[in-house]
Parts: sequence; C-alpha cells; structure tokens
Amino acid sequence: MRIYPLSEGSFTIDHTKVFVPFDTAIENLQHRPKGSILVEIQPFVVVTDNDIILFDTGLGYHNKEGILQLHDNLMKNGIDPSSVTKVFMSHLHKDHAGGISYFHPQHKERFISFPYAKYYIQQREFDLAMSGSTASYLAEQVQILADYSGVVWLHDNEGVIDNTIHYQLTGGHSLYHQVAWIKENDTIFFFGGDEAPQLQQMKSKFIAKYDMDGKKAMEWRQKWWELGATENWTFAFYHDIQSPTFFHKLPTKNN
Repeated sequence: MRIYPLSEGSFTIDHTKVFVPFDTAIENLQHRPKGSILVEIQPFVVVTDNDIILFDTGLGYHNKEGILQLHDNLMKNGIDPSSVTKVFMSHLHKDHAGGISYFHPQHKERFISFPYAKYYIQQREFDLAMSGSTASYLAEQVQILADYSGVVWLHDNEGVIDNTIHYQLTGGHSLYHQVAWIKENDTIFFFGGDEAPQLQQMKSKFIAKYDMDGKKAMEWRQKWWELGATENWTFAFYHDIQSPTFFHKLPTKNN
C-alpha cells in the first residue's frame, strides 16, 4: 500500500466559512483574522494492489494553468487522474467536496472530476448537503452526483466496500460524517476526515467548537488513538500542516 497526501495549501477560516489562502513561509500567524483557525486542505490517495482510492476531494480550486489542482497533485505523484477507481467521501462540506466536480469555462457546465471511478457517498449526507441548511455545504458542487451513474449510495451506518474499505458512520463533526480504514498486508490506513483532522488533537482531550457534537468527536479520537497504537495504524490527517501522516505504535520497554 502506498499513501500520498495531496496538499492544496494552508488556509485561514473563521465564522464566515470562507477559506483564505495563507502562506506560512512569509505571513505572520499573529496577523491572521481574529477568531480564525489555520488549516491545511489535504485529500489523500491510497494505491493498493487492486485500486487507486481517493479520500475526499479538496476545495476544487484550479491552478494558474486552469487545471484542477487535485488532478495536478495526482499527476505530480505519477498518478493519472483517470486511473482513480474509487472516491470515498467522509462528508460533503465544501472544503472536502469541492473537487467532486469542476466547472468547465468553455462548455459552461459542470463535469464529474473522476469519470472512471465509483463515488461512495452517504445518501443521508447528500440529502443534507442539498437541503441548503448550512453554509458549510455548496449544493452546486455535489448536485451532479444525483444523476451520475457512478455513485454508490451508502445507507448503512457501517460496512465494507469491495472487501477493501471498512467504513463507519460517526456523526461527531457533522450529522452523517463517516470514517474509513483500509487493511492490506501489514498496513492499516485510517482516514478520520474532520473527526481526526490533526495529530495534536489525537493526543489531547480537545473539544472543537466547529464540531456538531464536540464531545462525541473527542471520544472517537481517544478511542481511535488507543486502538491505533495497539494495531499500528497509519493515520492520515486532512487538516494538519506539519504531519500529514503518522504511524502510531505502542512505545517499546526501552523508550
């Protein structure tokens, strides 16, 4: 199994839910807007023996050449975007779902970003995203899924996809948020989306104000961190600026 973080950069975000680019190399953290937090936007692609699996799809921004940044990041890692076989979505907030589709300026319409892949989406999460109930969702990014034949709608609270992806509905960050594991050979990959977004949050009892149920999300993190140490998980952190992945294991007696 090979794991590639696909960073789209660092951003500040506050109560407006607007993601503002922030260059940590030249900008002063003390000068960012009051009440804002600093996050990385970082989908992951996992290459297994049988699949190329994308976990969440970023903001959906384009680079200076007009190429979808997510596509560009894949190509920089030697992966043809058309070879992606599965797209698993933890949830459909705009910073995770922006790259599901893209708007083509010449054709004046929106296209699916990975036409040869199966998209695995919680049906209840999609319905919530389309309801327009919160600014965290942008319906225009995801509505294409309603008519796309490559969508596999998930209805259960947990399950296994093609004997490869184990998923579980957790409902801490958002009502229908879900997490996923891939187990192959001696590697266990864990993607916690916005309920395990940063390494530091795994190490402390942290209740985030931006979670729907902060206490539940914190309890999930504690459980995963303990279990991950005993089973040697590789964690993938979507919003971590410094530690995109972390191999967790129990300390030896000599440490």
